[in-house]
Amino acid sequence: MNITKKQRTIMAAVVAAGLIGSGAVLWSGRAAVLSAERVDTHEDEGKAHGKGETGKAEGGHEEERLVKLSAEQMKTADITVVAAGSGALQAASDFSGEIRFNDDRTAHVVPRLAGVAEAVSANLGQQVRAGQVLAAIASTSLSEQRSELLTAQRRQEAAQATFDREKKLWQEKISAEQDYLQAQTALREANIAVDNARQKLAAIGAAGSSSSLNRFEVKAPFDGTVVEKHLSRGEAVREDTSIFTVSDLSSVWAEFAVAPKDLAVVRVGQKVVVSSSAFEEKVQGTISYVGSLLGEQTRTARARVTLANPQGAWRPGLFVTVSVLGAEQQVPVAVAAEAIQTIENQTMVFKAVPGGFQAVQVKTGRADGKAVEVLQGLKAGDKVATGNAYVLKSELGKASAEHDH
Repeated sequence: MNITKKQRTIMAAVVAAGLIGSGAVLWSGRAAVLSAERVDTHEDEGKAHGKGETGKAEGGHEEERLVKLSAEQMKTADITVVAAGSGALQAASDFSGEIRFNDDRTAHVVPRLAGVAEAVSANLGQQVRAGQVLAAIASTSLSEQRSELLTAQRRQEAAQATFDREKKLWQEKISAEQDYLQAQTALREANIAVDNARQKLAAIGAAGSSSSLNRFEVKAPFDGTVVEKHLSRGEAVREDTSIFTVSDLSSVWAEFAVAPKDLAVVRVGQKVVVSSSAFEEKVQGTISYVGSLLGEQTRTARARVTLANPQGAWRPGLFVTVSVLGAEQQVPVAVAAEAIQTIENQTMVFKAVPGGFQAVQVKTGRADGKAVEVLQGLKAGDKVATGNAYVLKSELGKASAEHDH
């Protein structure tokens, strides 16, 4: 069969189109294979670097927050482990407050006599005992009062002698009864004069006798600390000048302002927990006073908590938070307050795991100073470190520092 020129041209075009299509298909398959090889290569590299599907380190961050401790090390560090579980919390309302002197145990010491300071034995910040001499003052008025007492005592002695003589003469029928009665009246008047002079000295706290008539000793009214001193040797003082302030710091006040809307919450007798950002210690107390009037400037009432302060940690001037506790409420998961630790601005607890403790981030809810509600991050039955948990926080910080280097 003869093929015309036109037919040959058509057949050549068909063959060329087929070759082009086959080449495109082959190239597409090759590209797919190359793409798959690149994906496999990247996955292998990620696995080589300990990465998962998201390209992040698997377990690396968790390992950084693991504190490895043996049972012996836990015992040495005295770390207490308690299981999280349901518990009762008291709702608390927080108020900003300040530690102040207990005015019932604070005295502004005045000399009660005008004079000149001869000696000043007490120093600022010194611990003093009741009756301890703080300063000695030379006073002319004291000299006059002691002289008055001495004069009255001499007259008393004379009147007593006269009375004894007249009484004996009257009993022996030698003198008249009138002389005896006059001597008796004079003795009573002398006794009154002596008592009066002694009472004057007692009113200013001065002893009846002294090596120097004008020497007056200023004494501490009770056990306490000298928190203010305004006297130097040789300085002249008036009888009403406050020369020392002595305060018994074993008892202080935590005062806070209460807005009108909160007056229904804050009542005398309610339990509170006082804390400070300066240290981790907390103390419980009871509201002892709520003001009946609102301040003209602040429009708030003053409330007060009397705190025992045997160690002197609660210093006047320290800012505190006063948590007023309300009614008890049941929560499904709670841990002790000391179990909560702040690490890298995150709230965490140390959960007991095989071989040590894992720092676990948690979301907390209500708290009452003793326990804290855990909303997320723990379930009932999980064991967490409570006592001395800060040791684990310290160890975790050391491990992080070593890892960074």
